Amino acid sequence: METITLLPRLHLLRFEVGQAYLWAEDDALTLIDSGPVGSADAIAGALGRLGRDTGEIRRLVLTHFHEDHTGAAAEIAGWGAVTVCAHRLEAPVIRGEVAGDPPDMDEAPPWERDLWASLPPLPPTPPTPVHREVGDGDTLPFGGGARIVHGPGHTRGSIGVHLPAHGVLFTGDTVAGTGDGGAMLGVFNQDRARTLESMRGFGRLAPEIACFGHGDPVLRGAGEAITASVEREASPVPEG
Repeated sequence: METITLLPRLHLLRFEVGQAYLWAEDDALTLIDSGPVGSADAIAGALGRLGRDTGEIRRLVLTHFHEDHTGAAAEIAGWGAVTVCAHRLEAPVIRGEVAGDPPDMDEAPPWERDLWASLPPLPPTPPTPVHREVGDGDTLPFGGGARIVHGPGHTRGSIGVHLPAHGVLFTGDTVAGTGDGGAMLGVFNQDRARTLESMRGFGRLAPEIACFGHGDPVLRGAGEAITASVEREASPVPEG
């Protein structure tokens, strides 16, 4: 696992599949997503290299139920006084009470369907407690007030986490990074049109920094990059 410091308090944890983020304050740590099954030891090692400890984790915010975001959550929840937070529509799936709906690949472009068909399945997420069910507009006590933004489409209960005081937005898989300072619509969505509308809403928040579930973060002008991507996705392709 690779650890990249984006800001003094913000660290990217990059796994073989997907990524998570650590928000570090003097008296507490918050994880945004957990990586796939088997990632907990790597996260613990990253904390040690940063001079921190697993016992300092106070909350784990899960942006949606997919295995590359929740796989290590059950193990992390056992590290101590960790509050696991997820949208109320995702919580039953994360707890293992119901199965999550698959993406609608019929509405995806051909390249995305080919990518979906080529990927091996990830190990399933063990049932994980969700201690706090959140909804749109709720605020969590980190980062100067972390606002939950419901962004349905990738999954019904996908969320973004906005830190207005720092100009930072965690998008989950609603948005992805292109690797060249840009953004794109995330892939493997339950409802592509609804995901695009949620992405549009994320752009209106005008974050300076956007942290994605996949792809390099945008560290400058992220709101503009997200909005520009929405306009490209929404524009019809010329014929001929």
